[in-house]
Amino acid sequence: MATDQAIEPSPESILQMGTGFWASKVLLTAVDFDLFTLLAETGPLTAGELKQKLDLHCTDRHLFDFLDTLTGLGFLNRTGILETASYSNSPDTDLFLDMKKPAYVGGILKMLNNRLYGFWGTLEEGLRTGKPQNEAKQGENLFDAIYKSPEQLENFMNAMSGIQVGAFMAFAQKFDFSKYKTLTDAGGSSGLLSMTVANHQPHMSCTSVDLPGVTAIAEKKIANAGLNGRVKAVSGDFFKDPFPAADVVVMGNILHDWDEEQKISLMRSAYTALPKGGAFIAIENVIDDDRKTNVFGLLMSLNMLIETGTGFDYTLPDFNRWARQVGFSSTSLLPLAGPTSAAIAIK
Repeated sequence: MATDQAIEPSPESILQMGTGFWASKVLLTAVDFDLFTLLAETGPLTAGELKQKLDLHCTDRHLFDFLDTLTGLGFLNRTGILETASYSNSPDTDLFLDMKKPAYVGGILKMLNNRLYGFWGTLEEGLRTGKPQNEAKQGENLFDAIYKSPEQLENFMNAMSGIQVGAFMAFAQKFDFSKYKTLTDAGGSSGLLSMTVANHQPHMSCTSVDLPGVTAIAEKKIANAGLNGRVKAVSGDFFKDPFPAADVVVMGNILHDWDEEQKISLMRSAYTALPKGGAFIAIENVIDDDRKTNVFGLLMSLNMLIETGTGFDYTLPDFNRWARQVGFSSTSLLPLAGPTSAAIAIK
């Protein structure tokens, strides 16, 4: 008769997680090289052809190691081996990491590589000091650093679009818009949420609010999408200016940037802009009540330490407490895509 045996402790998961940045950096490097966009254009290429087109000067063996790691991780397909190998995109990378396709999410991966990868290297210092670990260490404000050049600002906006697009599409389809006609997206960046809602809900008129440099970029994207009649971008500072009145006020990955006092201030501004029955919606990686399932939400909260020092992600009970303090009558949670949910407060 078989008996249950105690599972022996193993260091396997510890070592796998501890070396996890190796695999992450391989993918981020491939995205930085625009490897997947190249393969989408050309079709399968050998290591030698990739070496020439990407202008790489490592040994052939190390290039094989790089490409075969991407293959082993499921990001590339391969026929043959070593000198006879030919590499092509997997279905996922062909759809989501070809910058010429609308589903491209590489913007956030490029920001992770070019900004956050190095900043996360000093997480220990952030936890010890409570100070941000980004450009602030050189005396720059995060948003001043991002907004100082149009190119850098657009790269940041593209990164935000990449990480938000799935959740915004889910929100536009899952939320019940039947009682509403107008929407304000406070901190709307490129206008992605407003455009997504307008495309899926033809009766909705949407306004995306952000700082002037951001608004100029959003206006171009709205025009290119052919949505000028139903989506507009307006300039404003949501800590200084009132929100444009609307039936629905949304913030996508905005509340978590700030401390509790500032979160409540923003929710109060949203409350003022809404009619009775209107909805305030925060789309973020809302942490589960037990604080152990939505690990991405917890990691994103640590990312707010790195980026802002005082911002943090939160649970639904946290959101409920703030909503009651502001005066909202009821709250609910709408799961969206992956770790992202919509925390909803009704006036």
